[in-house]
Amino acid sequence: MKKIYFLLCSTVLLQVFVLGSVYGQQQATEALLRKNQLDFVNLGFGMFIHYGMPTFMDQDWSDPNASLSLFDSPKLDPNQWAIAAKSAHMTYGCLTTKHHSGFPIWDTKTTDYNVMNTPLGRDVVKEFVDAFRKNDLRVMLYYSILDTHQGIRPNQITNEHIELIKEQLRELLTQYGTIDALVIDGWDAPWSRISYDDIPFDDIYFLVKSLQPNCLVMDLNSAKYPGDALFYTDIKSYEQGAGQFISKEHNKLPAMACLPLQQNWFWKTSFPTTPVKDPQQLIQDFVIPYNQAYCNFMLNVAPNKDGLMDQNALEALQEMGKVYSASTTYQKLPDYAYPIVSSNLAKHVVSNSSWSDDMNIMDFANDDNFGSAWISNSVVSKPWYELTFARSIPFNTVVITEGKDRPSAYQLTYLKDGNWETISATPTTQGRIKIFRFESVSGQKIRLTITPGNKPAVLSEVGVYQERR
Repeated sequence: MKKIYFLLCSTVLLQVFVLGSVYGQQQATEALLRKNQLDFVNLGFGMFIHYGMPTFMDQDWSDPNASLSLFDSPKLDPNQWAIAAKSAHMTYGCLTTKHHSGFPIWDTKTTDYNVMNTPLGRDVVKEFVDAFRKNDLRVMLYYSILDTHQGIRPNQITNEHIELIKEQLRELLTQYGTIDALVIDGWDAPWSRISYDDIPFDDIYFLVKSLQPNCLVMDLNSAKYPGDALFYTDIKSYEQGAGQFISKEHNKLPAMACLPLQQNWFWKTSFPTTPVKDPQQLIQDFVIPYNQAYCNFMLNVAPNKDGLMDQNALEALQEMGKVYSASTTYQKLPDYAYPIVSSNLAKHVVSNSSWSDDMNIMDFANDDNFGSAWISNSVVSKPWYELTFARSIPFNTVVITEGKDRPSAYQLTYLKDGNWETISATPTTQGRIKIFRFESVSGQKIRLTITPGNKPAVLSEVGVYQERR
């Protein structure tokens, strides 16, 4: 009997130790991320650099099969770029390593269609990181998931494509030293239509973190996901040229906004003789007020075919340096929840609800569209919303995105082996988003019993996740 008691006690102690260890690791991971997010926000102002095959085609998207013979910049000088960035009191640079048409500008072993097989024949990424570090500037890299040369397109994704992406990221994060952030584009955007299920976001996210734990992952997905929470990104990222504008008054997340100094992202033959954006206005209307709203500003400057920045761009950067000096010194950021990075298990599954408005029925709340919503009929005093899965699944997170100015309270239950069980979790509320995180449970149905405020309940999206912890 004593032996059995000893074994039981040992088992309990082991479970407590394992759970405590896991919880401690999670806390350490979150603390490291918060430190890096704060550090990024305090960098304040940096240079985005779009340079690649489009530079030689007068386009922002090049022909995915453009001849390698086009790519030749005889005067290529990333040191000039770095000096120009310093003249504006920028603190870092971010280079497009591969844009949507799939032309890598580093020495990659994943495809022959790359910069090393062009007349230039030089590893541009290496020259960029070396030049910026020599000038005491931090380095970040941009990478497009969409790759029309390799056929990484909507409805055509294969396992080979996913492995290609992983290997290219592995090269970028192991061959060029410390990379402070990876800016990702062409993924789960309305125009790219490659979802986080087609290419699993969490697989890529945790690969990046395994290679460089301090590297921030920044996906340009603000066209789709609301600005109240970090959906699939460490930094809320806004592409201003695409109409994605941060709320300077309401933003409480670590953020980045980007805009080109010239008329487009990649260089055009018209750039040397066309006025750039007003330097002082950029500082006064964007950089300074954004810095005051936890937002780092990334200004794109496009090198020309020679691999140099045009004189009008250089002069504009010098003018910026006269009116801007890096002064962002946040000691801490507002409280916000850890990013959501796993696949949404609720997307398009069978849904049901109490009586709703005829034009706003239940499947609008899990259609993967934050612009639509389920709306409870106003006469229902205790509305409910339910999701049914094909089989019992494990999950540990529920995210509710409400309608604007329509806050409600929720009781969460799930159906397990024919019985309804209660989920005890206090949500983190960020704007119109409530994030419930709890120990993993398994069930075939999830039900939200809703206590509306003074108006009918509105659910823009209900997401269900099994997060890695």
